[in-house]
Amino acid sequence: MQLSLEQAAGLCRMAALGAGAGDETAQALASAAVSAEAAGLPSVGLAHLLDYLDALEAGRIDGKAEPVVTRPALAVYLSDARRGVPHLGFERTLDDLAKAARLFGVAIFAQKNAYTCGRLGHFVARLAERGLAALAATNGPALLAGSGSTRPVYCTNPLAFAAPSADGAPLIIDQASSATAFVNIRKAAKQGEEIPDGWAVDADGQPTTDPAAAMKGALLAFGGPRGANIALMVEVLAAGLTGANWSLDAPAFATGSESPGTGLFVLAMEPKLLDPGFEQRLADQLGRLRAHYGVHIPGRAAVQATQRATSDGLNVPKTVVQRLSEFAGRYSA
Repeated sequence: MQLSLEQAAGLCRMAALGAGAGDETAQALASAAVSAEAAGLPSVGLAHLLDYLDALEAGRIDGKAEPVVTRPALAVYLSDARRGVPHLGFERTLDDLAKAARLFGVAIFAQKNAYTCGRLGHFVARLAERGLAALAATNGPALLAGSGSTRPVYCTNPLAFAAPSADGAPLIIDQASSATAFVNIRKAAKQGEEIPDGWAVDADGQPTTDPAAAMKGALLAFGGPRGANIALMVEVLAAGLTGANWSLDAPAFATGSESPGTGLFVLAMEPKLLDPGFEQRLADQLGRLRAHYGVHIPGRAAVQATQRATSDGLNVPKTVVQRLSEFAGRYSA
């Protein structure tokens, strides 16, 4: 079904309200979902919003939670999401975080006790819009085997990085420590498709191409031990420094009534304090890599997709629109 961005945002907001979210939480979820869908990332867009709506209904997300943000140091913001969504505390802190980064050169947002983040790139992109470079890390329930292990000990533990560029297309890198995202395993299972070798092992620790078996076993890190070490690094940033649940201790994000209590770590940096011409230098370098060396530059495709979505709207599966409409109907009723 074809929806304009405004229609999609309104539907998502009403659906979140219908699932029990407060006004501000509903707006934050709708904005993140539509932004991901417009950027050409449907696996973390409107379809993924349904996971949040189910979690709201089941109590894994407290839709009325009020995050508590403290400032233990002038450039550090510490948020307790209080079983709510990760977006709300960040959005409330965003302007102050950016001001602190411009003043001190760097600033940190650290959050615990939240539901999972969805598209991690959303958080660093919000800072790149303000002319800042940013690095983010987050964790979740254990899905990924550690180095030398076949049992899940980490989540997919993504890292995201963004930097502003003078040509208007920020560099945005957003990738999991696992060989693939969990949503891709789940999608393959729903569609009855096999997954590639090297993505996962089954419950007995044996390599598998069966997504259903993979969901009972463990995902594998990209690059073997090196990727697993990155997952551990992310775990320390996202859970260790923030006081959030370690992945091993995080309740499931898709079942039960307990919040996974995950963490989010965001480092914001003011590049102009180091190099006033950073944005132009980055634009020139990325242009050289793209034009003369055939390098794919992450982030450009998302900007182009968003531009198309702004003019042409979104093409959303009818089943997703129907489910969102069902949740929205509960609010309007």
